[in-house]
Amino acid sequence: MLARLIKMKQVLLTVLLTASMLFAAQAQAHGGLALADDMCILTIGPYRMHFTGYQPLSQEEEFCEDIPEVGKTVIALDYIQEELRPLTTEVRIIRDTGSEENLDEITVYHLPPKVYPSASITVEHIFPDKGKFVGLVTVTGGAQDYVSRFPFSVGEGRPISKIAIIAPIVLLIAGAAAFMMRKRKTDEQ
Repeated sequence: MLARLIKMKQVLLTVLLTASMLFAAQAQAHGGLALADDMCILTIGPYRMHFTGYQPLSQEEEFCEDIPEVGKTVIALDYIQEELRPLTTEVRIIRDTGSEENLDEITVYHLPPKVYPSASITVEHIFPDKGKFVGLVTVTGGAQDYVSRFPFSVGEGRPISKIAIIAPIVLLIAGAAAFMMRKRKTDEQ
């Protein structure tokens, strides 16, 4: 009986350890867009921009990757490095068709190449439909041209956190293990 109790404790500890590792795992980034130190960072070659997105009519929270709802969306790109100020930046949003051969046909938003000495770019677009898209930010005028490509979805709502999914499962397993141990203990008496 003692061997079974030890085995059950080992299983419970394994489940708890696995769950804690899942909570500690970092979120995966979408292409050139990543969450770092609570800031959304867009990487374009050697350069970085701070990315902030929000939907003034439907959401109060900022988002970093996927756009939770259809409708008016505002995205701000702020240069992190001063070296970007004299360079030309172009922003394009395309439908994710799997091919970028005919950019003009799949483009839903285009901000032509321009120098932004203020180090800030604002993109305002109304997404009328749900779907998959790709953001393209191109920087030219330096030693080399750089393009950051990041896929995102629109209208899929806020993602469910890992904690909301895993916590009930861990609690259920822990409760079942405690119930089984208590039942075994009463059966022995």
